[in-house]
Amino acid sequence: MATVTHVFTINHVAEMLGEDRELLETIVSNDDNLSYGSIISVVHGDDETITALTDDGIDELRQMLADARRSPEAWNDFLDCFVDDEELTARVNAKSPR
Repeated sequence: MATVTHVFTINHVAEMLGEDRELLETIVSNDDNLSYGSIISVVHGDDETITALTDDGIDELRQMLADARRSPEAWNDFLDCFVDDEELTARVNAKSPR
């Protein structure tokens, strides 16, 4: 495994992938959703952290989302598994399909 020399914040990853930031935050809030070491917590103050992803984490997330979008049924199942917030589900579904 290569040494991690940089990471990307969730805000930046959302922009890169054209995804809803809150959806990505929901997915990566459980570090079991991506491989160990793909999600990094960056401490930037007393009890303040931000979540960042490695290049491998971004690739895994991109593939996870692509697999989920293979059909409308798969996408709905994906959202049911990862998202408990009805507003977020509605907002994500309102975006044009890919």
